[in-house]
Amino acid sequence: MKVGGISPFSQSNDVGATGEAAAKKGTVPFVGAKPLDYDVWVQGIRDGRSYVSDGSSHLFDLAVNGLGVGEPATAGGRPSVLAAKSGDKLTVKVRAAALLAEKPREEIRRIPLDQKPYWHTERARVGNSRQVPVELIVNGQPVERRLIDADGRIEDLTFDYTPKLSSWLAVRIFPAAHTNPVFVELDGQPIRASRKSAAWCLAAVDACWKSKSPQIRPPELEAAKAAYAKAREVYKARLAESADDE
Repeated sequence: MKVGGISPFSQSNDVGATGEAAAKKGTVPFVGAKPLDYDVWVQGIRDGRSYVSDGSSHLFDLAVNGLGVGEPATAGGRPSVLAAKSGDKLTVKVRAAALLAEKPREEIRRIPLDQKPYWHTERARVGNSRQVPVELIVNGQPVERRLIDADGRIEDLTFDYTPKLSSWLAVRIFPAAHTNPVFVELDGQPIRASRKSAAWCLAAVDACWKSKSPQIRPPELEAAKAAYAKAREVYKARLAESADDE
C-alpha cells in the first residue's frame, strides 16, 4: 500500500496529495488541526490515525465511545486504547463513503481475490445494486453491518456492541477499505481474544527461524537463538492466556 493517498471526502486535515493522487490506493493518516508537515504526518501513521483504502471507498473519523482512533484517552496515554468495564455498551461511530458506477464491472468482480486488482470497491458491490456493506469488526470477525449507497455521499454510521472480553474493534468495506483498530480493555485486562492468532504467531516464529537461521553469521548465531527463544516464550504465554475463538 502506498502511504499518503488523500481522501477527497474527509473534512480532517489529511496528509498526502490532492488531485490525481486522490484516486490512488493508499494509507490515509489524519493530523486534525495541526499544521501539515512531515513530523506530524509520521506521528499520525505511528499513532494509528489512518485507514487503508483502494481510493474509491473511505472510512474516517472512527470513534468508540467518543475516543477517536489514534487518539489517547488521557494526556500522555496510549493511542487508541479505551478503558471500559464489563457489561459496558460501546457506541462505534464512523463516517463512510464509496463510489461505484451504476452498472457492475464484471471483469473485476468475477475474478478471484488472489488476482489483481486485489482491493477494489467493485468487489464489495451487493449483487447488482449500487450498495456496499460497512462492517463492524471485533477481533477479526464481522459482527454487524450496514449498507450504504456507493454514490459518493458521506454517511454517518453508528454500531452498538457489548464485548464479553477485552477486544479490538475496527470497521471495513471488504475488500476495499479498513480502519486501524481501537483497543478496548475491560476491567484493565489485556486483549487475549484469539487462541488461533497466538498459535499462528508462535508457528510464524518457527517458520522465520527455519528460513533465516542458515543466513545468520556464526558470531551472531547465539544471540539470534536467544532472541527467537524469547519470542517463543512470549507467544507460548499468550497462547495459554488466550480465549478460544468463537
